[in-house]
Amino acid sequence: MADKQELLRRMDDIGRSLAGHQGAHAVFGLGSVGVETDRIDEYSDLDFFVVAAEGEKHRFIDRLDWLEDVCPLAYRFMNCEMGYKILFEDGIYGEFAVFEETELDSALYSGGRMVWKHPSYTNEAIVDGQAAIPSNRSVSVDHVFGEALTNLYVGLGRYLRGEKLSAMRFIESYPIDGLLSVMHLLEPEVDYYPDRFGNERRAERRFPKFASVLGGMLQGYDRIPESALQLLSYLESFYPVNPRMCEEIRKLAEHGIRMREAAGGSGK
Repeated sequence: MADKQELLRRMDDIGRSLAGHQGAHAVFGLGSVGVETDRIDEYSDLDFFVVAAEGEKHRFIDRLDWLEDVCPLAYRFMNCEMGYKILFEDGIYGEFAVFEETELDSALYSGGRMVWKHPSYTNEAIVDGQAAIPSNRSVSVDHVFGEALTNLYVGLGRYLRGEKLSAMRFIESYPIDGLLSVMHLLEPEVDYYPDRFGNERRAERRFPKFASVLGGMLQGYDRIPESALQLLSYLESFYPVNPRMCEEIRKLAEHGIRMREAAGGSGK
């Protein structure tokens, strides 16, 4: 963990280190070390892209001396062919990737903040991203609620078959993702750093009403039927869901609870 000033200072130090290595064009921060620095807290980390000159990318991927010069690395994991997840010895965590400029034309990102650039490098607009980012919001409540209802039915069938892990995903994962995609249509959204890549980010701040009942829908691996019943009630509070499907879902959930209790499991 690190405070805001430590994180921003670490980004500046990385920029200064790159300035001493031939072949580096620029480095820019993303996320909370991009243009959203106001939301940095002690749990934030580093997320950044390095722009390398043509033919120089692998020098900065294969040799991390430009990071070690700033602070020794306690851990490194090459999670993709162009970057790493890292932990510095002083506890600062980060993720980064190295690109040549033309490779960023198709990369999906936004909200970058230029930290350092070589004096000869003029493309400051590169921090904004050129590729169109697909929307993670839906405009069809009908589709999302229909998917949620059928996910509940299928998931409870799997639970009763003994496929609890699959059931948990059908009941506590897929429908929640769908609801988040239309939550802006179900309740007023608080303007608090929405993430174009993940609707779950800061959902508790952005949708406080939904957050207040979310725990009932996410009761975990041992209480999947209870989660299903809570989610069904939530759907019914917003939408005239098909009564026969609701009846069948409740039968399955109650059967699952009875089976568990008969086997000696309370689910608590």
